[in-house]
Amino acid sequence: MNRILRSFILVIALVAVSSPAKAQEKTITRVAAKPTAAIDGKSLFHEYCAVCHGTDGKGGGPAVSALKVSPKDLTQISRKNGGKFPEERVQQILKGESTVAAHGTQDMPMWGKVFNNMGNPTVTQGRLNSLLQFVEGMQAK
Repeated sequence: MNRILRSFILVIALVAVSSPAKAQEKTITRVAAKPTAAIDGKSLFHEYCAVCHGTDGKGGGPAVSALKVSPKDLTQISRKNGGKFPEERVQQILKGESTVAAHGTQDMPMWGKVFNNMGNPTVTQGRLNSLLQFVEGMQAK
């Protein structure tokens, strides 16, 4: 859990409002993601996604209370698409080429853009493919 929280701070810092009446209210402040050496899907998911989507992908990460829209249960993507994983659509979302209405002002970082800022385009594509495959592998049977 500590690793997830530490990772989250790299991407989105949660700041509690200091007013006693609003002690439960949280806001999100964006900070730049630090480069990672990880290229496997599981590590990338835990580093960048689990803080909102939870380690199990069901949407119960530690940042949920600060979000305006609850993160989707990523284990249900195939079920909600007639039993087929919409690989191209998910890839477009990860790259930031396709928006998701529930994201509104895009609270969810588009990892393709973040990974692109880390350098090598070939490594970026590899990371996105690994992340995509990991999410596909977590689909409920």
